[in-house]
Amino acid sequence: ISGTGGGFKKFCRGETDISDASRPIKDEEAAACADAGIEFIELKVAFDGISVLTNPANDAVECLSFEDLYALIGPESEGVDNWADAQALATELGSTTELPDVDLSITAPGAESGTYDSFLEIAFKSIAEGRAEAGKITEDQIASSRNDYASQADDTAIIAAMEAEDTPLGWVGFAFAEEAGDQVKELGVSKEGGECVLPSAEAIADGSYPLSRSLYIYVNKAKAEENAAVAAYVDFYLSADGLASVAEAGYV
Repeated sequence: ISGTGGGFKKFCRGETDISDASRPIKDEEAAACADAGIEFIELKVAFDGISVLTNPANDAVECLSFEDLYALIGPESEGVDNWADAQALATELGSTTELPDVDLSITAPGAESGTYDSFLEIAFKSIAEGRAEAGKITEDQIASSRNDYASQADDTAIIAAMEAEDTPLGWVGFAFAEEAGDQVKELGVSKEGGECVLPSAEAIADGSYPLSRSLYIYVNKAKAEENAAVAAYVDFYLSADGLASVAEAGYV
């Protein structure tokens, strides 16, 4: 198992002392820890953005709104294999974007990933809740995406998929996208009719980039008390020298 969700499963079984997380712990995960007698400390350690990607050859798309992303990737888009086929739903939701008549293939994190959870929470939640109220989707679909895309736990595989075709779509953490350089195209993102903002360290730091999020570590309290190495590691993690590594690793 991998990803934030998989990590919490191990952490709440007492198999790890510290768990990285690209989203806050869920209520059911915290309950699993409580049932196992594991108390934890939540520490916010960095900020990150989620970069929406395509290939540089896809010059017809520069910016996508939350409505566009829902129309392309949300639970109502099963079977859509051309960008333009999502146009009707995007327009119904209020988008003014003109989606191109080109092939659509999606490679992105799967449900085991914190990046997947964060993407859906930030981009889709309010739209999906409105669609559920209107009877367009079920309550169970609010926290879901379409299922017919290539799910990848490995961000480097997602980057490779963006490089392999002319008009793909995907998303990864900002650090991975920046590391890929000009091999991928990072798209601007807008929400609720707002300005289109490209991902950057500055826009992530000030929250103006719509797909910004916090990153965390969770520390097993008992393990930190029992093992001096755990406490010392966390102290270093939060020191000036430790936090300097955040930028070196591509985060904010």
